[in-house]
Amino acid sequence: MDKLKMQTVNKADENFRKLAAMFPNAVTETIDENGEVVRAIDKDVLMQEISCKVVEGGVEERYQFTWPDKKKSVLLANAPINKTLRPCREESVDFDNTENLYIEGDNLEVLKLLQETYLGKIKMIYIDPPYNTGNDFVYEDDFAISMSEYLANSGQYDEVGNKLVQNTESNGRFHTDWLNMLYPRLKIVKNLLTEDGAIFISIDENEVNTLKNICDEIFGRSNFIAELIWAAGRKNDSKYISVSHEYILCYFRNSDYIKENKIVWREKKQGLDDIYSKYDSLRKQCGKDNEHIEKELKAWFKGLPDGHPAKDHAHYSRVDDNGIYFADNISWPGGGGPKYDILHPVTKKPVKIPSRGWLTNEKTMKQWIEQGRVAFGKDENAVPTLKSYLKDRELTVPYSVFYKDGRAASKRLATLLGDKVFENPKDEEIIERLIEFCGVSEGDYILDFFSGSATTAHATFLANVEQKMNRHFILVQLPEEISEKNATSEKSKKVARNAMTLCDDLGVKHTICEIGKERIRRAAKKIAEENPEAKFDGGFRVLKCDTSNMKNVYYNPAEYEPSLFTSLEDNIKEDRTPEDLLFQIMLDLGVLLSSKIEETTIAGKRVFNVEDNYLIACFDDNVTEEVITEIAKQKPYYFVMRDSSMAKDSVATNFEQIFAAYSPDTVRKVL
Repeated sequence: MDKLKMQTVNKADENFRKLAAMFPNAVTETIDENGEVVRAIDKDVLMQEISCKVVEGGVEERYQFTWPDKKKSVLLANAPINKTLRPCREESVDFDNTENLYIEGDNLEVLKLLQETYLGKIKMIYIDPPYNTGNDFVYEDDFAISMSEYLANSGQYDEVGNKLVQNTESNGRFHTDWLNMLYPRLKIVKNLLTEDGAIFISIDENEVNTLKNICDEIFGRSNFIAELIWAAGRKNDSKYISVSHEYILCYFRNSDYIKENKIVWREKKQGLDDIYSKYDSLRKQCGKDNEHIEKELKAWFKGLPDGHPAKDHAHYSRVDDNGIYFADNISWPGGGGPKYDILHPVTKKPVKIPSRGWLTNEKTMKQWIEQGRVAFGKDENAVPTLKSYLKDRELTVPYSVFYKDGRAASKRLATLLGDKVFENPKDEEIIERLIEFCGVSEGDYILDFFSGSATTAHATFLANVEQKMNRHFILVQLPEEISEKNATSEKSKKVARNAMTLCDDLGVKHTICEIGKERIRRAAKKIAEENPEAKFDGGFRVLKCDTSNMKNVYYNPAEYEPSLFTSLEDNIKEDRTPEDLLFQIMLDLGVLLSSKIEETTIAGKRVFNVEDNYLIACFDDNVTEEVITEIAKQKPYYFVMRDSSMAKDSVATNFEQIFAAYSPDTVRKVL
């Protein structure tokens, strides 16, 4: 039980914990008057977090992780944008029923749009960001700096302009570009995670240490879980050491929450499906002849090739009517266990008592014997054993090393899409394992904002079918053009040509997004064909990041002369649809973008009903009192319409009275 503290709360500790939870990047250390290292909050970092401008900090020495333009990247993460997400039904699959999202656009902009609606709602994030190879980044964010700018900002010129360093390409500029690209994105997504959520980030040896520094700062060092290793098979492209692995860094959102709620991660042991399949086959052949089944099962284990995952469980070779088991020790670990008589079921004589005593007390032992969980020898001279059934020990703590041939994932994707159209796709089976063991459960969301070949969507389908759950994915990908001119080798050019050919066959643009969406369609179809009894959401809504639906006058009316207002009576852009407006409103009101949407007609007007009256919206012109009255009778939580769409002044006059009469609690808003 908990012990009473019997003293007042240390408010300094409490305030420090609150600030550290909100701004882990501001947590640092300093030296006190006694020369001791003590905790501290970096006031300059804290000031930058609450400022809309770059804050010039002090020059005192401290322990910190920094680089040129770091403050700008913090500012970039916090700065607002006037953008929206527009639905694209024609490119979606099962738009009206699916809860999966595929979003096209710059992921920084998209994450900003999602940050309120999905605040604290994402259970797992997996990303495979571009590795830092010293090349230019597609994600430039307006401050990927030139060499001269980098040298000036980082102090590598003296006061008269002389260069202070050699080999400048390796002295930080490319690290700076990469850091400025990744930092603001990670800063935003931290708050998207649930309290028990986790993020997994793939990276290679070039930036694994830098990435860990970033994550320690953003998520907090105490939230670091592990550095997973993906051993992807041998590579023969090095003069010295064949680097045949990559890393996956893993962080919790809130390790204190994990500890307080005693949350653990477990995964199903590898190779069990093969064992169960063999056992079921032998049971059909041999009926209840358990001895023969045991003999055949042992022979099967022995014949498995080295490295087969089922071979690790070869000790599970005993069989009874309840399944497969192995003979486990029934004595007390370390000695000192209880000692009492147990009668042999055949000879009725007391069996030999183990020198360390029995594993449990006499009452529990009696229950185990009645349940058939104790295996006796031929007579009383043998010490009994405890039956440990495979079905009761299927789960294990996940290991930090994954052995998986990276070439297999490339071959599977090439087969699915008809040719090799991605050079190094991530392995969907690895990501499936992450989803399955890290506690992503029914109805949870998985986010991947560097979607690439859409491996995470494929992995989500596989995990849902395997565990009979309904998880949802949100993928974000920049519609980056596929072109031979971006390729750096003949092999890369061939892959690019294959991808462009596939796009031509599909009649779509040459972009990564089009390949990703097609991969999701084909993966869902293949999984459904291979698992005809399985029920899973194989669809996805396509949304595209675009400028706001509202004209500039909506945001800055003071900048327009009164004489211009007649030409700007409608504050909505001409090319935007009612459904475009609906999704921007959903973002503004924090309504999930996967919500069920029903379209109805009331008195000839088009009306959207989101999540069974949670939000009702109508954007048509000439809305009458009849329409307003029918909507009010449905008692929505939110009602939204255009300010200029009321049929006449009397409708506007009676608007509030109608809602006061039928649904006074409805939150009414106009555009």
